[in-house]
Amino acid sequence: MEMNREVVVTCAVTGAGDTVGKHPDVPVTPEQIANAAIEAADAGAAIVHIHVRDPETGQGTRSVELYSEVVERIRATRTDLVINLTAGMGGDFIVDDHDLNTPGEGTDLVDAMTRLAHVEALKPEICTLDCGSMNFGDANGVVIQTPNILRAMALQVQKLGVKPEMEVFDTGHLWFAKQMVEEGLIDAPPLFQICLGIPWGAPADTGSMKNMVDQMPTGAVWAGFGISRMQMPMVAQAVLLGGHARVGLEDNLYLERGVFASNGELVEKAIRIITEMGARPCTPGEARQKLGLG
Repeated sequence: MEMNREVVVTCAVTGAGDTVGKHPDVPVTPEQIANAAIEAADAGAAIVHIHVRDPETGQGTRSVELYSEVVERIRATRTDLVINLTAGMGGDFIVDDHDLNTPGEGTDLVDAMTRLAHVEALKPEICTLDCGSMNFGDANGVVIQTPNILRAMALQVQKLGVKPEMEVFDTGHLWFAKQMVEEGLIDAPPLFQICLGIPWGAPADTGSMKNMVDQMPTGAVWAGFGISRMQMPMVAQAVLLGGHARVGLEDNLYLERGVFASNGELVEKAIRIITEMGARPCTPGEARQKLGLG
């Protein structure tokens, strides 16, 4: 296992979590999200990972119209970057304490094709596949991604010619992602994102990341990230273990203790770490080559 000297940096610019009230500048509107993507690219990110939010409430949404506006705004600038749209929305189930058979408020559980409607419409270079179910958050939230749902999504993404980035939050997710590779549902080279520190998946530490890296299939390309205060330590850890890196306001709101970050500042800090380790960030063109895009 060798350190990676040519690092693809992804910036996850907004996410869908409950962060709008915790940071004054989390991007919400399509214009803000598109501008954040351009800011991240200008700072050196090769890939931007995009969710959209309801402009009125700030909550995450699956709106095809909002995704379209964001992507159109980015493409209109002719900025060279790789667009990675989430396909992780539509699997949320909230358990009702008083009636376990009735979906609680906030449930958004839809079929595989509905989860991919924006991907089919916009055909980004990459979209994510969250490769397993898990308890999500510290209350009654569960993310449901069954094997059959994931197989259907993987097959549809393959037909669309979009590269799936398989997000793995724990070792069982990686196990099933590898199963999809074996079944021919994922084209080579398979692309993985190791997601650490999200309650209640794998913790953001060296052991968790190395454990998953040791189980990667031959020829895999992978990146990893940690949330909150572990974002920058996991940048360094991913590079040391031979992978790529992800930062952004989806995963962490602070540049340092008590100092709110922007997406551009987080990318710049990650690149400083990468550079001081003796590596360098990849251009979007280099990222496309490494990831087997187009």
